[in-house]
Amino acid sequence: MILAVIVVGLVVIGAVLFLNRTSEPEIVMEHVHGLGYTADGKLVTPAHDGLRVYADGEWSIPEGEKHDYMGFSMVDEGFYSSGHPAPGSDRINPFGVVKSTDLGQTLETLDLEGEADFHGMSVGYKTHTIYVINPEPNSQMDAVGMYYTQDETKTWKKSDMQGLTEELTTLAAHPTEDAVIAVGTNTGVFLSEDYGHTFKKINDTVQVTSLYFSPQGELFVGGVNQGPKFFQLDLQSGETTPVNLPPLNDDAVMYIAQSTEGEELAFVSFNLHMYVTNDQGENWKQIVNDGKGISGESG
Repeated sequence: MILAVIVVGLVVIGAVLFLNRTSEPEIVMEHVHGLGYTADGKLVTPAHDGLRVYADGEWSIPEGEKHDYMGFSMVDEGFYSSGHPAPGSDRINPFGVVKSTDLGQTLETLDLEGEADFHGMSVGYKTHTIYVINPEPNSQMDAVGMYYTQDETKTWKKSDMQGLTEELTTLAAHPTEDAVIAVGTNTGVFLSEDYGHTFKKINDTVQVTSLYFSPQGELFVGGVNQGPKFFQLDLQSGETTPVNLPPLNDDAVMYIAQSTEGEELAFVSFNLHMYVTNDQGENWKQIVNDGKGISGESG
């Protein structure tokens, strides 16, 4: 009799634990508009309706309004972004340029509120120099094209973009050298070392889908050339170092991020599969599958 009671008790406890585990809210990402690591190693992505955070093998949704962040750029002290306010928010649409130091719990509006939505935007991880691709004239920018600011939008300067006649697919600001900006096109990677005034092509091996400067200043490139490609690109020599990819069917690298110490590398694909590696691509752990977060599992 005592044994039967114990067995029943264990079954009940197991059922309760199962219900608690399965009742945890599913982490879903309808879209992804960026990727980055906080200074303490949390992986953050804006997912159309607010941020998603991956840390210690688990996904979570931080406090704060569920804004639709665009041009999302993590820096050492938080993030900068553009985009649109959450439904029911008192904020003006579009954001212009905003920043946060607490994962979106509070937002500081910097400039162009109600005027600009920058999908093409990148910010130096340590310099905080902001580069944007302006899609239409506004009160601060009298033409389309590339602009940059070194004082958190107090003043904007236009880049001449000489040597660059192709449509941009992506851009990446250097973490410590504010004059250095890399851009991607359908024919390769271009680099400027004078605030975007002049560009030179430094790689022509892929149709570029993603560019990313690590906090250490290493340039990672995602692209397509008879299948998805992923590699590091040396800015001076142009030499490439391949990064092995997990199987990606009819897919490619969309956003890349690396932790501040360089121990973890992550990417998300256009089909919303996200992976992390701690050995430069020798082994990958999948943490998002078809836009659904995977918590507490090894890849």
